[in-house]
Amino acid sequence: MPEIPDLNVFCTNLAKGLAGKKLSHISILIDRRLKSPEADFKSAMEGQVLTAINRIGKQLYFVFGESHMLSIQLMLYGAMHWYEGKNENKFTIATLDFTDGTGLAITDWQKAVILTLDPEISTVPDAMALPEGYLQTALKKVAKPIKTVLQEGKVVQGIGNAYVDEILYAVKLSPFSIAAKIPERKVKLLAKAIPEVLSEAEEHIRKNFPDTITEKERDFLKVHLPKHKLTPKGEAILVAEIAKRKTYYTADQELYE
Repeated sequence: MPEIPDLNVFCTNLAKGLAGKKLSHISILIDRRLKSPEADFKSAMEGQVLTAINRIGKQLYFVFGESHMLSIQLMLYGAMHWYEGKNENKFTIATLDFTDGTGLAITDWQKAVILTLDPEISTVPDAMALPEGYLQTALKKVAKPIKTVLQEGKVVQGIGNAYVDEILYAVKLSPFSIAAKIPERKVKLLAKAIPEVLSEAEEHIRKNFPDTITEKERDFLKVHLPKHKLTPKGEAILVAEIAKRKTYYTADQELYE
């Protein structure tokens, strides 16, 4: 699943390739997750200039003209691909064609990508912009494992399975720790680690895949490494399941319950 580090890079490269261009045609091939009919997308977006592309949480927001917005949530296996002329990408959900000949295909073999016209923007803080002291207050009454809390999007937006593991590993906090039981000193470290870990990953992606708009390998991660048994430091990687998602951690991550 593309997460904040990937999506921030995608934003930069999509804006570089599309900002200022006029949309000639949008075609939605798979419409089972649409909240509005395709005709509404066409009426709102076709003939409009794409003025900006932003990210909040796990959503990308394509701003058209002065009043319309398309949000794209790629889910687990969604991807985006450039094309010119005819789109030949498999499992295409939708295509955006611009008047200069540039095309963007959105694909997903699971057909789970969510496209929304003029979406409501969530007020849950983005992981890269947590208010001072917010996390300490937000976790006090939450009796769920911290991994679940950080990933489900009700307290923090934008952190997925892989980077939750990386963040918790960075502060030596067990993913099974009950959120409300974590000491304040540890929560402060957690709040500091969230943007740091995500920014470090983003820097790696920008350096190694500067033009990408699709998710790349994550072998640079430190604990969420499905193909490895040891961290780069030589620690044994333990694997468990939390909320039906595989979780990777080490034995020295502190448990609070």
